[in-house]
Amino acid sequence: MAAKESHVRRLLLLSSSCLHGCEPFEYAKAEIENFFGSGVKEILFVPYALKDYAAYTQKVRDRFGKIGLQYKVTGIHEETHPAEAVKNAQAIFIGGGNTFRLLNSLHHLSLIPLIQKRVLEDGIPYMGSSAGTNVATVSIHTTNDMPIIHPPTLHAIALVPFNINPHYVEPDPNSTHKGETRDDRITEYLELDPKYIVLGLKEGAWLRVEGDQATLGGTYGGRLFSAHNGDGKVHSTDIAPGTDVSYLLRGQLPPEKA
Repeated sequence: MAAKESHVRRLLLLSSSCLHGCEPFEYAKAEIENFFGSGVKEILFVPYALKDYAAYTQKVRDRFGKIGLQYKVTGIHEETHPAEAVKNAQAIFIGGGNTFRLLNSLHHLSLIPLIQKRVLEDGIPYMGSSAGTNVATVSIHTTNDMPIIHPPTLHAIALVPFNINPHYVEPDPNSTHKGETRDDRITEYLELDPKYIVLGLKEGAWLRVEGDQATLGGTYGGRLFSAHNGDGKVHSTDIAPGTDVSYLLRGQLPPEKA
């Protein structure tokens, strides 16, 4: 599924809700408040990545309240008609958990076209964390989760025209672990589907999108993976926090890498 261009698209895509040493969402509190601004009073929360929707929604309410995020959080499962809830939402937040479980529910409830319209055409803010960030991209091929259920397709909401790997961890040269690294797995994906670019978001990082502008934020930055270099190989490059990565919205590499 190709992502549509949008001059009103507003996204805050977090690698995760938690960062070591912080309360959940605390590391991104200022960014969340800036992102939603004063106009958003109520957030429609989508808890489909976990089994217990009620407990998950209450946990988000509690975590927001503990760090002073003063939003009314309404679980989409609490509404009689999920589609109507999306149509009427001031803002949408899709939380983390199992990405396959999440995407399966979004497809079976026919919510993907509605979310696309609300975000890409109506311009309501969309925040994702972990699995909620995964489903905002073209597909969930670069999730870290086990396929505990099979969605009708791995194509996702496609609010951006590339893939993201949340919780990205760099290879540790001193590790005694002999299994595949995250870099290995992303490379395997791009060997089969080289037309896409993958952004690895480290813990404590986020991607902020405002229309046609995208910025990597947070503390630790990320790593960009691509097979667009013309030699048939997958290459990667580190990206520092604060970097303008608007080229990704055009499906391109940074000018010096193109």
